[in-house]
Amino acid sequence: MKKFPSYQSLCRWLALSLASFVVGCTPTYQEPVGLNSRYTDEQPALSGDGRYLAFVSNREGSRNILLYDLKNRQYVNLPLLNRRDAIADSPSISNTARYIVYIASDQGRPEVELYDRITRSIQVLTRGYNGWVRNPSISPDGRYIVFETGRRGQWDMEVIDRGPEIEIDRLDGL
Repeated sequence: MKKFPSYQSLCRWLALSLASFVVGCTPTYQEPVGLNSRYTDEQPALSGDGRYLAFVSNREGSRNILLYDLKNRQYVNLPLLNRRDAIADSPSISNTARYIVYIASDQGRPEVELYDRITRSIQVLTRGYNGWVRNPSISPDGRYIVFETGRRGQWDMEVIDRGPEIEIDRLDGL
């Protein structure tokens, strides 16, 4: 006659089996705090003061713009910048990364957008614009934005002057 294990032995075996199953199924990868990762990171842009690095990454399951503080070695929160319904591309940043200009494509139509880190607001600069746009770049002080446009059937460059009334991004902070 076969002898069955005791109730305590069975419970201990079951608990150990369950624990090893949970440990075996738990992902061990932790998101690095540093700059490089196992994800695709591309299109880097450096701020005028050399402190911030903006780039496009697929770390969160979609193409987002991330901002990394090289001095403090940490990521900077960018509320409202990255949206699930849009693809972010081609970042460019001002002196202290107050202003970030980039391409956002939602519904397949690229637009040049400007993000202000202080006011946490987004401004669409090419809304209703005839033609395709790509590769925006912002001046160090944040006043001028240049981008490529295909509205004449070829790639040309256009400049947007945001005007003298904007708050300039100065290196000295004044």
